[in-house]
Amino acid sequence: MKSGLDAPICLTWEITYGCNLACIHCLSSSGRRDPRELTTAEAKAFVDELRDLQVFYVNIGGGEPTIRPDFYELIDYCVGQGVGVKFSTNGSTITPERAAHLAGTDYVDVQISIDGATASTNDPIRGDGSYAAARRAMDHLAAAGFGRFKISVVMTRHNIAELDAFESIAASYGAQLRLTRLRPSGRGAATWSELHPTQDQQVELYRWLVTRPDVLTGDSFFHLSALGDALPGLNLCGAGRVVCLVDPVGDVYACPFVLHDDFRAGTIRAPGGFTEVWRRSDLFVSLRQPASAGACASCGSYDACQGGCMAAKFFTGLPLDGPDPECVKGYGEAAIAGVGLDQAPSAGPGHSVPVAMLRRRRG
Repeated sequence: MKSGLDAPICLTWEITYGCNLACIHCLSSSGRRDPRELTTAEAKAFVDELRDLQVFYVNIGGGEPTIRPDFYELIDYCVGQGVGVKFSTNGSTITPERAAHLAGTDYVDVQISIDGATASTNDPIRGDGSYAAARRAMDHLAAAGFGRFKISVVMTRHNIAELDAFESIAASYGAQLRLTRLRPSGRGAATWSELHPTQDQQVELYRWLVTRPDVLTGDSFFHLSALGDALPGLNLCGAGRVVCLVDPVGDVYACPFVLHDDFRAGTIRAPGGFTEVWRRSDLFVSLRQPASAGACASCGSYDACQGGCMAAKFFTGLPLDGPDPECVKGYGEAAIAGVGLDQAPSAGPGHSVPVAMLRRRRG
């Protein structure tokens, strides 16, 4: 795995930066669509390439992917080509009719995002009315007999106390809970310091996850493995090795959480398409070389945590061979104190829209 595969196991495909919400931790500062988005024909040609590479499935996101006019056409095309789809949505556009369509489509997995077990916790992060909209979408999927959809939660210091409540919500729908890590990218760069879990909360989260192997994490929390037994999953950074991201304009990034020029490997619009980028780009080739433990070499937990998350380090200004900013041994806090967030690189692309425009859109 560390040396890379001929094709990614899965990849994240953000098909639009357009969004009808303005979550304060959004990785890509989504809001406005980019006029250079892949056309429907280009998107289908990309799916054909994924089929030929035998990519098992794609994680489709955004922005809010369902606001793209050809969203369901692209979903159906993926399935028709044998490429499975997992897509993330805020649920605001999932009507009973659309839920029924999804329930009748094979190889499609739906993930509804909430960041609080109640509106009072969720809506300050995701916007007024967003919790109610997400719960309505869950109700529609359940009524349509969709099956085991997923409920996705970005963990913050404000919702760690609601872990059991999230579990109960998922159980009430027969859904599966998926927890992900907050990264300091996009709008999240401005809110990370006040939102990311405290050291004590990280220990609480680890202990909770260890006893619940059915809860998905997408390898978000492998840095917590330094606390004891490894959590289920790959437990290392798969950027450029087994995963990557393709953005709405066809640019390919090594990591779904580092949308920055330093980690842009190429574009699917260039000769050779995605296959050429994946197999031969200088960035991906370099990421597949053996990595040095760097500043973590003297820590006895390096083999467990692998130095933590590249995205979290990059956007907090820490060296990639340094400790994770949320290192459970405390080394990250000390490193950040020596760097200062003002020295961190820009937080990635910005597609935010004015708040007034979002209010008009919701109305």
